[in-house]
Amino acid sequence: MKTVAIVQARMTSLRFPGKVMEKIHGQSLVALIHKRLALCSSIDSHVFAISTHPADDILHAELEALGALVFRGDLHDVQKRFIECAKLHSTDLIVRITGDCPIIDPELVDEVVAQYLTTGVEYCSNSNPPTFPDGLDVEVFSLNTLMRSRSNELTASGAEHVTHDIKMSTSLSKSNFTGSPDFSSERWTVDYKDDLVQLNNKLPKGFEEMSWREIRESGFVGIESSVERNEGSSMGTGQKLWNRAKSIIPGGSMLLSKRSEMYHPELWPSYYSRAKGIEVTDLDGNVYLDFSTMSVGACSLGYGNDAVDQAVKEAVDDGVMSSLNSPAEVELAETLLQMHPWAGMARFARSGGEANAIAIRIARAHSGKDKVAICGYHGWHDWYLSANLSSDSSLDGHLLPGLAPNGVPRSLAGTVSPFEYNNISSLEGLLSGGEYGVVKMEVSRNKGPEEGFLTAVRELCDHHGAVLIFDECTSGFRETFGGLHLKYEVEPDLAMFGKALGNGYAITAVIGRSEVMQAAQDTFISSTFWTERLGPVAAVATLKEMKNQKSWETITSTGGLVKAHWIRTLDEFGLPYTVSGLDSLATFAIDHPDWILIKTVFTQKMLEKGFLASSGFNASTQHDTTSLNRYFKAFDEVLTDISLALNDETLHDQLTGHLAQVGFKRLN
Repeated sequence: MKTVAIVQARMTSLRFPGKVMEKIHGQSLVALIHKRLALCSSIDSHVFAISTHPADDILHAELEALGALVFRGDLHDVQKRFIECAKLHSTDLIVRITGDCPIIDPELVDEVVAQYLTTGVEYCSNSNPPTFPDGLDVEVFSLNTLMRSRSNELTASGAEHVTHDIKMSTSLSKSNFTGSPDFSSERWTVDYKDDLVQLNNKLPKGFEEMSWREIRESGFVGIESSVERNEGSSMGTGQKLWNRAKSIIPGGSMLLSKRSEMYHPELWPSYYSRAKGIEVTDLDGNVYLDFSTMSVGACSLGYGNDAVDQAVKEAVDDGVMSSLNSPAEVELAETLLQMHPWAGMARFARSGGEANAIAIRIARAHSGKDKVAICGYHGWHDWYLSANLSSDSSLDGHLLPGLAPNGVPRSLAGTVSPFEYNNISSLEGLLSGGEYGVVKMEVSRNKGPEEGFLTAVRELCDHHGAVLIFDECTSGFRETFGGLHLKYEVEPDLAMFGKALGNGYAITAVIGRSEVMQAAQDTFISSTFWTERLGPVAAVATLKEMKNQKSWETITSTGGLVKAHWIRTLDEFGLPYTVSGLDSLATFAIDHPDWILIKTVFTQKMLEKGFLASSGFNASTQHDTTSLNRYFKAFDEVLTDISLALNDETLHDQLTGHLAQVGFKRLN
């Protein structure tokens, strides 16, 4: 019987690319594994099974320089790679080792092989359940067993993790080699860059010549980490990439609302490969129906609208940038001004934060006053976060709590003050002193304006000579063809639009009365990429599609149906709740001390049923009757489970991983 240890290794690890070539005390991980496996007496040879991906060429060269045997096979189907490698080397018995375990112990390998042979089982390991440190895992099985496992319906996990289906089988005989005492809580492996740093700092010199017991007796007890054992085997590709992103991108993502921790820290798919209609495909090919934010409200026509995408493709073919201007800017300006007869001029940018900053600059330049009264969320720039310089809770009612104004100049303290929505006296108190030249607000917050509130705001601004700005980056095109203020028949001096304006393409607009907008000529507001072609082209096409479909009517109706279903179901279960927001931008919350637990479990169970869903729903024209009925059925089933678990006080037992994040906090 020929016994071969097969080491799976690759340079394309999602969590830590190239880790197998990284060094501990001057030697690469694969060099250490090669050296330690050579000391095993139970195996006839060992082979590194790497992929045919070009990224592994450098790994191949390293292994050949070490004098190691190398086999190259399929990148993604690692199980197939093992089978082909074993056949090529006439293998009867396979010992599986992974390339991120540089402290693999030759004596332990021999002990696990001996137990396999003695017991006569079909699969033997020292990790099912584990009692040895993570990083000393050994699996032993025959080529015949692996091939029989593969002959059944192969799962994606089986292809990637080789022995997944063997371990899950109830028909195969198995044995586990256990140690005492139990050291399974210790991590001796390399999953992330910090693991490598700690191993270099903590492992004793000359460890490569020592047994694992001698290493531990030297005082090494593993590395500090929150990573769970064999985390990678249960993580999707998106979660692995997300963990990698957090180590190289502050916060992991450019947008707070797209952090996985806001939904489910361990299970949210994090990344997509394709989005069309309301279907989102993750990096593992799983398809979900998006009943969450539809890209934070950016795609009210659904993902990949054909007419909008076609216009953009044609624009790409004709050139995205030039030393000359795009005529689409003029067409977009005329279209927006026609919708809003009170406005006479327009400027464009590419993000909501930029549009807000432009509007504030223009309004301050026109009014000649620095102080701004705000009500709502208006972006990340210094001018807005300066409200928290005077009080770290000023923006809590307008934005996620916990936003510290670190990095915002202290000299801006007192320049921005919030007022309360639907409380005209709170604004009157600010304006009465005559220092405020700008009033900026969202037309609608979690609920709409009370009778006369917006009119009173307009009158106060007129009386005190303040520029009134309506931030419609979120509310625009949701209930009207244009700004939500059209519904209430109150005209601002400036207004901004974003999110839905380009149906996923980057474009935002600031429109305003000509006499106010002309103040842009008296200050400096300019940026190269505000002149690229795709944003305005996408916006013009989006507005045409909206008009043709009367999209604002559709999404309002759809969101109303969802709200009504939430209310019926929550009433049925007797759960106290709050349902709020525009119909097309609806949210619900259950008034319970464990609401965050409820929300996280809800997201988890909806993922299992094929939905991206949390406590908010942004409607699109692509949410049809069929998808709505599927969502309603899933929602009711999940709420049934949650209600029963709340009654039995067993809800926490159903949670996989950690709770979703509330507010803002650092991730790394």
